[in-house]
Amino acid sequence: MILSGKEIKNKLGKEIIIEPFSEKQLNPNSYNLKLHNELLVYDETVLDMKKQNKAKKIIIPDEGLVLEPGKLYLGRTIEYTGTDKYVPMLEGRSSVGRLGLFIHVTAGFGDVGFHGYWTLEIFCVQPIRIYSGIELCQIYYHSIEGDYDVYSSGKYQNNQGVQPSLLYKDFE
Repeated sequence: MILSGKEIKNKLGKEIIIEPFSEKQLNPNSYNLKLHNELLVYDETVLDMKKQNKAKKIIIPDEGLVLEPGKLYLGRTIEYTGTDKYVPMLEGRSSVGRLGLFIHVTAGFGDVGFHGYWTLEIFCVQPIRIYSGIELCQIYYHSIEGDYDVYSSGKYQNNQGVQPSLLYKDFE
């Protein structure tokens, strides 16, 4: 079962955290999340799963930033979200996808118990100018049945900024 927008609003402050929250971003069965002004781009030509890959920070200026095709950008949401009761899911907005901008193509499945900012995998098929503060993606919530453990990994929980891949820690 997916929570309706009204039910998301009813559960705010109790079973769901979205900070900051604006009713204007609430949809019939999801909530739009905005893009922060900070991006990360990997410096290395070949990424290695077994090591920490170097990345540089880019700030999106007020006049926007043109993204290049074939390059992965990591961004983050302005909103901090959390829930210990529902499975959060993240999808790009269709209006954004229709411009050839893909948001969170993989890993849109969150863990019950995750608290933090969402790191967004951003990829475009042709050059596109993006702006911070744009409603770039949407979060929705599934109920969960049966016994479960809440997310407790130290990799991404309660993050404060854009998170590059920490997959290399799985090899340690």
